Amino acid sequence: MAAAQQATTSSVRQVPSPVQHFGFNIGDDYQLATYTQTADYFKQLATSDRVKLTDIGLTEEGRHQYMLVISSPANIRLLDQYKQTSQQLARAEGLTPAQAKALADKGKAVVWIDGGLHATEVVGTHQLIETAWQLVSRNDPETMRILDNVIVLMTHANPDGQELTTNWYMRHTDTLKRSTDQLPVLYQKYIGHDNNRDFYIMNMKESANMGRQLFLEWMPQIMYNHHQRGPEGSVLAGPPYRDPFNYFFDPLMITGIDALGAAMYNRLNVEDKPGYTRLNGSSFSTWYNGGLRTTTQYHNMIGLLTEIIGNPTPEKIPVVPQRLIPNGATPNPVRPQADWRFRRSIDYSVSLNYAVLDYAARHRDEVLYNIYKMGKNAIDKGNNDTWTLSPSRAEAITTAYKKDQQDMTRDDANDPHGWNRRGSNIDIQYYDAVYKDPAQRDPRGYIIPADQADFATAVKYVNALIKAGIAVQKAKTAFTAGGKQYPAHSYIVRTNQAFRPHVLDMFEPQDHPNDFQYPGGPPVRPYDAAGWTLAFQMGVQFDRMLDDFSGPFEQLPYGELQSPEAYTFSPVTKGGYLLNTQVNNAFIVVNDLMKAGIKVYRLSKGTAAAAPGTFYIPAGMQANNILKAGAAQWGVAPVAVAKQPKGVVEAAPLRIALWDSYGGSMPSGWVRWIMEQYHFPFSLIYPKDIDGGGLKQRFDVIVFVTRAIPGEDGARSGYRQSQPDPQQVPEQYRHMLGRITKDTSIPKLKEFLEEGGTVITIGSSTNLAYHLGLPVHNALAEKDKDGKEQALPAAKYFVPGSILQVSFDSTRSVAWGMPGTGDVNFDNSPVFRLDSDAAAKGVHPIAWFTTDKPLRSGWAWGQSYLKDGVAAFEASVGKGKLYAFGPEITFRAQSHGTFKLLFNGLYGMK
Repeated sequence: MAAAQQATTSSVRQVPSPVQHFGFNIGDDYQLATYTQTADYFKQLATSDRVKLTDIGLTEEGRHQYMLVISSPANIRLLDQYKQTSQQLARAEGLTPAQAKALADKGKAVVWIDGGLHATEVVGTHQLIETAWQLVSRNDPETMRILDNVIVLMTHANPDGQELTTNWYMRHTDTLKRSTDQLPVLYQKYIGHDNNRDFYIMNMKESANMGRQLFLEWMPQIMYNHHQRGPEGSVLAGPPYRDPFNYFFDPLMITGIDALGAAMYNRLNVEDKPGYTRLNGSSFSTWYNGGLRTTTQYHNMIGLLTEIIGNPTPEKIPVVPQRLIPNGATPNPVRPQADWRFRRSIDYSVSLNYAVLDYAARHRDEVLYNIYKMGKNAIDKGNNDTWTLSPSRAEAITTAYKKDQQDMTRDDANDPHGWNRRGSNIDIQYYDAVYKDPAQRDPRGYIIPADQADFATAVKYVNALIKAGIAVQKAKTAFTAGGKQYPAHSYIVRTNQAFRPHVLDMFEPQDHPNDFQYPGGPPVRPYDAAGWTLAFQMGVQFDRMLDDFSGPFEQLPYGELQSPEAYTFSPVTKGGYLLNTQVNNAFIVVNDLMKAGIKVYRLSKGTAAAAPGTFYIPAGMQANNILKAGAAQWGVAPVAVAKQPKGVVEAAPLRIALWDSYGGSMPSGWVRWIMEQYHFPFSLIYPKDIDGGGLKQRFDVIVFVTRAIPGEDGARSGYRQSQPDPQQVPEQYRHMLGRITKDTSIPKLKEFLEEGGTVITIGSSTNLAYHLGLPVHNALAEKDKDGKEQALPAAKYFVPGSILQVSFDSTRSVAWGMPGTGDVNFDNSPVFRLDSDAAAKGVHPIAWFTTDKPLRSGWAWGQSYLKDGVAAFEASVGKGKLYAFGPEITFRAQSHGTFKLLFNGLYGMK
């Protein structure tokens, strides 16, 4: 396009084109740009008066993460004013509809476009470069209209990943050998692909950087998250998305996605660019929170996702016959072809960006007013009695009616939408019994008491809300609400705020529908988790307030992160101190003490004043200094005692090894990050290290996250099946190659255990118990007609990522500090049945299901099968100990409520 290659103003003439800067056109075959080159180019673009370059923070590897703000020169001069307007409309606080309309008329639409989050999806970073260049250089009427009416936030989502991926791809001089496959390490320092699962807690620096711009600074009305890859036989998948969507959403958010989706695929059709699929044409839905575009949807922002094909190495569109039938999901199928070029994917992406930006420009006042309207609706709902529509409540109506009518028939699914029915026999009283029941109202707010045992973790939860732009209050003094007394410094989160959907989603259970391909058929897998309630995962205690309440509350400034309450430390010269093992941060202090060579003890039996596992530290100058710092920084309150309690045992620091693999394991990366945050020293260990034997001479405990240990049949357990040719791998990465095998690795692990080592297994890595021949079996199995045990079919039992409740034996040292019952993150996780002689053989349960309805949040089909199943156990193996945790106790560094199950296992006892 000629207009894209010309510049007419003096400021634009100084900006080089991509080919002038990089030495190749964006989209050229076999060419990728590094982040170093891209950052330099962003700085070149910033010499234009259409651009402001913003450094939004450092990445985990220390690179500067940049965002280009692009608009007309006149708008660039007034960015602060337009940002304030965007904030006012998004928060909707104190604005009348007339005032909001006036602001919308004067404001500019704010649109976020990102690229590169998943670094091997290389279209994302390169469409960002190309689109930025075109917006800066073009002067056609459409571009000028966009610049006059829209402020574009072009955000690089993963600088570290682009640098790694491009260097890996370009390392071969022979272009035919170039590939983004087989990266040696994760393309985000700790979590790789899971960097798109971090946005409601924002543990990673990149997530926090982007979250600050999205939820506290700019609050765009539309955000567009670029990914790949498109479903086989298509070019891309995009909006609108398949059901279900979350019931907390305002309908304007969903219909806004519909409108933008129409603009996007209409433009492609006008430009003769086929292959767009939507709705059930792909697996993408709007149910899950936690992704870069999905978390924004809980903030009333029109969150868009596309997944496109494309690679600098030419590829093909394969023959997929079912994709060649035009239908509502794919109105304009693409024909199979053997030579799809990278530049075509770039051109599609630029067209999609322009479709979104043109829509925002043409409907500027509408998108600005609509985000206000959604926020105002949320505030009104939070100020009144409201009942959220949901599947369980609809089912309650049906169940009550059928019970009264003694109707035991089941729906035959012949008329799922009720099109053949002209009326219903269900009286309004059944609706009223559910949707006018005062006990089933949505809360007006939540109180997080300051006197809960692990208040420091509760503060981390509050900070997750604050980073997401949620309004939080804090009690200046003690108060009473709902007939209950609360201490000063308790936190209050009200639901009468614009981002109410996100507030409810972090506190309330998710109610995923029973979603099956057909009645009696297999379930439709959720795109990601089905339930994730963060307060449950973190073990935070809170009270749901169904009625309005007031108190001595102060509104915290938006974005002001909180610190644990600093305790006054009064040193003693005799005796020592107790640290509550229920407090996760106590492990930070203990690790700092151990690093300084200070002895730490634990109460083996507990006392009237202290639970089993409580830490005891003898008084001393060095210990006092570390405890004082811990009280101030980590909110850990030492309790002075006059003498050492009876029954203490010394807690020994262990030599810790954490399994990882070539290419990087995301679950291992999360644990690596957790251990660093809690000051546990550790080493990474790879399959070759295990196969070499002599493990007990080097380590005391080895941690295997999920997908490390294969099944009994030797089947791979989830990490890369194919291993690269060692000769094609740089020398510094070759030690990472290999995998855990039944014949070589397992005997070495058994030897390690028998010699006194400890092995901690999580998720599918509990397969190790079966390899060792322990008296445990799969509790989720049934016998077939031949009497052989088979895993329950998904049509009978299916629990995708959800939160379930279990009972804990907190007298077991590995469960010290755990409550009697608690929540665990469960993703079709292993559940065990212990043989009758298990205890005699040294196998004891740690956690188990005591009810046939353990679901707390998400979806659990056939959950009655879980009753009496063992979720976690410990086993003696020779002189050593195996810990098997079926649930994901370290899940994405979110499940703080179960971190102690790992932490306790990382100490020895002398």
